Amino acid sequence: MMDWSEPKNLSEWAKRLFAPRPLVFILLISFVLISEFRFDWIERAIGAYLFTTNAKRPESGVIWEIGHRTSTARQTLDHLVADRLSQQREARGATSITQIASNLPSGQGVMLSADQFKKLYLNLPQTIAQEIISPFTLIQIFSRGDWIRTYIEKEDLGLKVYFLNAETRVFQELRIPSRLLSQINKTEMALDGTLEDFPSFLDRIYTADRFFKAMESLSEEDRRSVISHPDRLLSEQGRIVRIGISDEVVSGYIELGFEIEEGTGRKVIVMRSPEWAVWILRSQLEERRLFSEPMDNYP
Repeated sequence: MMDWSEPKNLSEWAKRLFAPRPLVFILLISFVLISEFRFDWIERAIGAYLFTTNAKRPESGVIWEIGHRTSTARQTLDHLVADRLSQQREARGATSITQIASNLPSGQGVMLSADQFKKLYLNLPQTIAQEIISPFTLIQIFSRGDWIRTYIEKEDLGLKVYFLNAETRVFQELRIPSRLLSQINKTEMALDGTLEDFPSFLDRIYTADRFFKAMESLSEEDRRSVISHPDRLLSEQGRIVRIGISDEVVSGYIELGFEIEEGTGRKVIVMRSPEWAVWILRSQLEERRLFSEPMDNYP
């Protein structure tokens, strides 16, 4: 039976301390401590337990918040990098300036080579290309050999284009306003419908036969000015049935609408021509109208 009375002298203290039970307990504690220092099994056991119960514990506290923020920032950065790479790939494969403009968010830009921009420039209608930069100026810049890259930036009012040299310094800056981008879109797309769907053409719509007979009376230079991109019309499958001439002059140019019949549907291709060339054509069209109207009035 255990003696619960207090020892009265040192000999009784020694007897109780070196009894078998206390010695076994001390040895057991010592073994646990030595094995822990040697093998770290307590930390491993606690870590294993925490790992298996991690999914069930609530995500709260400073450490969790820092982890969440770090994870969110990493995902956002990965998303931004992926978007930039995607925009760069699309820009390099673009065949028109409007394609680049439509894929770029406002305030962002893409980097192209000088040759890539030159190809995009050559795909533009001649009249629009001249408004952006003169082809002779472009030839002069290209011949100098210091034009290496082109940076195109989207802004609220259109596009800004920067020509960069080998040291990434801007030596030429261009601006393509939204008005010109809209004009390029019109020339690149065949719009479904008829000329009556365009209010600017309503008062001046001519049959294809009458229009091209008037074109025959013009010089070759004037014809090229009136229809600056004949390849755009030749690439269509249908036939041109009517042509509309706008009554609005914008920056010295007048729009022409070519109505094309293809199967059971109709579409309109819009081009721009210099004002002076359209007036020469219109004088021929009106002259033919004056000669044909009196004959129509006879019984």
